[in-house]
Amino acid sequence: MSTNETSRPQQPFLSVEDLTVQFPTPDGVVNAVTGLSYDVQLGRTLGIVGESGSGKSVSSMAIMGLHDRRRTKISGSIRLQGTDLVGVDDERMRKIRGNAVSMIFQDPLSALHPFFSIGDQISEAYLAHHKAPKAQVRKRAIEMLDRVGIPQASRRIDDYPHQFSGGMRQRAMIAMALVNDPQLLIADEPTTALDVTVQAQILDLLQDLQREFGSAIILITHDLGVVAEVADDVLVMYGGRCVEYGACKQILTHPEHPYTWGLLSSAPHLTGDPEQRLNPIKGMPPSLINLPSGCSFHPRCPYASRLPDDRCVETLPELRPGGRGSDHLVRCHLPNPDEIFVEEVQPRIG
Repeated sequence: MSTNETSRPQQPFLSVEDLTVQFPTPDGVVNAVTGLSYDVQLGRTLGIVGESGSGKSVSSMAIMGLHDRRRTKISGSIRLQGTDLVGVDDERMRKIRGNAVSMIFQDPLSALHPFFSIGDQISEAYLAHHKAPKAQVRKRAIEMLDRVGIPQASRRIDDYPHQFSGGMRQRAMIAMALVNDPQLLIADEPTTALDVTVQAQILDLLQDLQREFGSAIILITHDLGVVAEVADDVLVMYGGRCVEYGACKQILTHPEHPYTWGLLSSAPHLTGDPEQRLNPIKGMPPSLINLPSGCSFHPRCPYASRLPDDRCVETLPELRPGGRGSDHLVRCHLPNPDEIFVEEVQPRIG
């Protein structure tokens, strides 16, 4: 799925810079996303990982222009092919949404309308951006259902969401998202609540379609196994911020942030010791209304006490190049994270 370095385009298809998303509430301001920056190039997949409430879905909904402008404060820039989407009016955003960029939502049963057939909903997505006769639109919908692996697509097109299995509903959602050949596809937890076999089929389908369309993909997930399977690059989020960012292989084999270590330690391994217990991250994710001072992860970090001062409690670490090159960024005060990982963490999760 990865492309040769020399074949990458010079400019990213999507460039997010210093994105901040806030929700004012009676209890205070929810800092859902703070200072987030990343790039996505055509033909590549970015995996965004983190616990629930880390800001993964909120940042992607900002790209889609799905936040209520009256109740949401958004700053920074979201450049799609050089066009900044922050501040774009609703009419123009509707022309972009579902056409240049599309999204697969987490729960297809909730995202699909129960009163309309699968074919009608795919057709509606197509007609939002094309003027075409009814027969042509129906043919396009059947073609897309067939492309995503729905058997007997010409017959199943008239079925309703409740008549599809979970895996088939997810395929129908993918067909709807791809009906206008978008260049950027955002997949929000596309394999949640699916059994392992169906998960693998959905991931294989996304890879096949990416090769066919040459599109960029943002994959939002909490499953590092999914990330290892399909992602080229990984962005780890915690408390609304990026805490680690780099190539997938680099992040999974030599992570440098204690939160990433915790995610890896919490995941079961088929080749690991069957008697060894999982090591979940202690504590709970922080409140986005009252984030901890300094590093947001410090109340849960078992390594913060190793520093001779209180910088983890008092100072927010900058996102800086890691010990293995400028393409790997980490937000942590630890001076030797790679050494700690190799000596203490890796033996525990290997």
